[in-house]
Amino acid sequence: MEYYYSANEATALAQFRAGEDVEMGWFGNWLSMIRAATAEGRRFTRVRVVSLPLSDYSRFGIFCSGYTGEAGEEIRYLTREQATDLPNYDYWLFDSRKLVRVHLTDDGHFLGGEVITDPATVVEHSYWRDAAWHHAVRRDDFAHS
Repeated sequence: MEYYYSANEATALAQFRAGEDVEMGWFGNWLSMIRAATAEGRRFTRVRVVSLPLSDYSRFGIFCSGYTGEAGEEIRYLTREQATDLPNYDYWLFDSRKLVRVHLTDDGHFLGGEVITDPATVVEHSYWRDAAWHHAVRRDDFAHS
């Protein structure tokens, strides 16, 4: 999915698109959660699959990932062309034991997360995560390319 609708970020996204200074107060809780998790020694990583040329929303995501990177999250980027062997849906892995498959409408509204704990399914998604991570480009390198 190239776009997630979030009322929380709507104003910031509009500011970003207009080339204005972006008010980031809406992002504070997320950044605090990342800081707390990484301070406890947890890894907080993500691979974003994006289409080229980048949409305004993807460029906004790169902008926001500068803040999450400072908070301790590691984000890498992979082009959609490079991700043909990966699932065509978004998911989160928690401690390589729990999978949450994200369900969205066609226009990016969150419908819910399907929690999956089946070990074989979690291992399969862990493999895809590792393969994506291996081929993806670090956020700072991608943002400056």
